[in-house]
Amino acid sequence: MSSIQANASQSSPSSTPPHDEHLLPMSPPHGEHTTAASSATSIERPDTSVDALLEAVRDARQIIRLIQCRMCHKILQNPITLPCGYSICRTCLPETRPRANISYPATESRLQGFDCPFADCSKEHAAADCALDVTLNKVLATVRTAFASYQSAAELPQYSTHITVRDQWDVAGIPSLEEKQAESRVLGGGRIIAAYTMAELGNLEYSSEVTYSPVGAKGEDIDQFDSDFFLKMKEMVRTEMDCQVCYALFLDPMTTTCGHTYCRTCIHRILDHSNLCPICRRAISIQAPVNPHIAPPNRRLVSMINGFWSDLVALRTQAYRLEQQANNEGFDVPIFVCTLSFPLMPLFLHVFEPRYRLMIRRAVAGDRTFGMVLGRHTSSPDEPGFMELGVLLRIVNIEFFPDGRSLLETVGVSRFRITRHGYLDGYIVANIEKVDDISVAEEEMLEASELSREDDIIVMEARDPEPESTDEESSPTTQAPPTTLPPIDLETMSTRNLVDFGVDFVRRMQAESVHWLTARIMAIYGECPDDPAVFPWWFACVFPVSDTEKYRLLGTSSVRERLKISCRWIVEWEASRWLVPRLSLIRGSLNHSP
Repeated sequence: MSSIQANASQSSPSSTPPHDEHLLPMSPPHGEHTTAASSATSIERPDTSVDALLEAVRDARQIIRLIQCRMCHKILQNPITLPCGYSICRTCLPETRPRANISYPATESRLQGFDCPFADCSKEHAAADCALDVTLNKVLATVRTAFASYQSAAELPQYSTHITVRDQWDVAGIPSLEEKQAESRVLGGGRIIAAYTMAELGNLEYSSEVTYSPVGAKGEDIDQFDSDFFLKMKEMVRTEMDCQVCYALFLDPMTTTCGHTYCRTCIHRILDHSNLCPICRRAISIQAPVNPHIAPPNRRLVSMINGFWSDLVALRTQAYRLEQQANNEGFDVPIFVCTLSFPLMPLFLHVFEPRYRLMIRRAVAGDRTFGMVLGRHTSSPDEPGFMELGVLLRIVNIEFFPDGRSLLETVGVSRFRITRHGYLDGYIVANIEKVDDISVAEEEMLEASELSREDDIIVMEARDPEPESTDEESSPTTQAPPTTLPPIDLETMSTRNLVDFGVDFVRRMQAESVHWLTARIMAIYGECPDDPAVFPWWFACVFPVSDTEKYRLLGTSSVRERLKISCRWIVEWEASRWLVPRLSLIRGSLNHSP
């Protein structure tokens, strides 16, 4: 009979929110007026009130605002959802320009970008991250079909509405000295169709409020007409609001760079196995951190879902919470305390301890994964004897010996942080949270920021040059010999230059046949990669540096940060190789001096 003992992990708390937080912004349905801060409400505090549902009569203007562009004020056409979560028409995208100080990933489509037109974002977006929003485009096509189906009824004289655009000063309760004629029309249909027609004509600004009055028909008849139309439209739109991974109503929908939308948790599951979109098979360059401040949801779809089906959202949210609680009550990841491992890199293990033999047999019978962490010495028995950061490994091949031992070939899948652990049949089991990198867009912003600081320094030095040295100062007899290598400023090197610096070092070391680049090592880990995302992991596997230094890589959140750590190892290595013979020469000259 298996027995479990549970402990609370002594590891330091993570700065990343738990996996079950910030899953669905449940802010009141106000189109895209909500800011990033208000859309980050935790899933633990959903708005499940009936008042969150939009009503055809009371909220006709808000219903149209959900499908209206904030830039041109017309109904969205060929909608593009930006990385910040806002949606606009394709024709409303700002003109692109070449992006400065970007060397990774530096694909052709990422070298062009534009500044976000929304004031509460104002970040630079790459053109490659702005594809047609497939789901929102289908929703808009469905909405147009719904309006077209009611056009014949709307043209009947008994269904007409007098719609007047209210003065914005009047809405705010502020008297205005400007005498302005209010926009007013009589249009066929009820409130919703009348507001839709005005927006389609470009006569209704996104932020404008309106008043309605029925023409030639009873008010209750118009109300019933609006209610029937809104119900029909919701039924038609609902068919487009299911995630193609979990086949349920979107929960915190995120739109990928290829334009397809999934639940945030479903994107996590996708990226656990592949970086390809399940629908179009294009590479997904998005990371899906649980914090929506970093990777916001599709704000337009969130507003529609909250406004149309907040009751279903409440049930979906509750089901997810119960599922998470059930998962967190047990320990579902076995942990092997042994050595350092890294994502994408192979690791070979000889398993001989009885407790780990059992663990590996169970892993092979399950999903063939387990966690690997580095052990550590502790001064107290209450402290865990392992590091909190590790790597999830997948078993690729296994060979069993007659005595129960086994040889494993594994490969690193992803990094994790242990949040809670216990013991099962002698080995450690744990709950973990995934450690993600920042998004590609933030990676580019980080590089551009650091390189722009270097540009500022160059400008300042050009304005204030150093004074010229005198002949006496520059004479060979008075100039002291250098005692260190010329400084290398890794902070201001481009990401591409950093990886080139590392690859060049490896090639020089191969030419010198250093002991840590043998044919056996190269056969295990392969040739030196020139991909900036892979190089630091490969270099950590082969370079002779302490495990403490290598462990630092697991806690990083960007490719650039890992490259700078790797290059610092190189600089220190080169300095020590240069300094040792230099010191020997100095000692020799001192010993022979009179």
